[in-house]
Amino acid sequence: MLWKVLHAVEEANAPLDLNELSRRLDVDRSVLDGMIQFWVRKGRLADDATVAGQAAVVCATHGCRGSCPGPQGCPFTMKMPRMISVSSPAPD
Repeated sequence: MLWKVLHAVEEANAPLDLNELSRRLDVDRSVLDGMIQFWVRKGRLADDATVAGQAAVVCATHGCRGSCPGPQGCPFTMKMPRMISVSSPAPD
């Protein structure tokens, strides 16, 4: 099953949402998370939560026009879904 997870991500044309991958492979999300972390530790996959320390938080409206208090205080931010992708090779 570990290889199925790796191949599903490698065959995708874009990063995959963890929930979508769970549905595609018919694997419980918590079990899939462990498999993904295995491949992240091996350097084969990248998890945006691991790379950035947390899933991306973005402004939904850009309505603050320069006076934004930041993600902690802005009422217009939202947490983006956790995405999994093939790891980029390390630069030489």
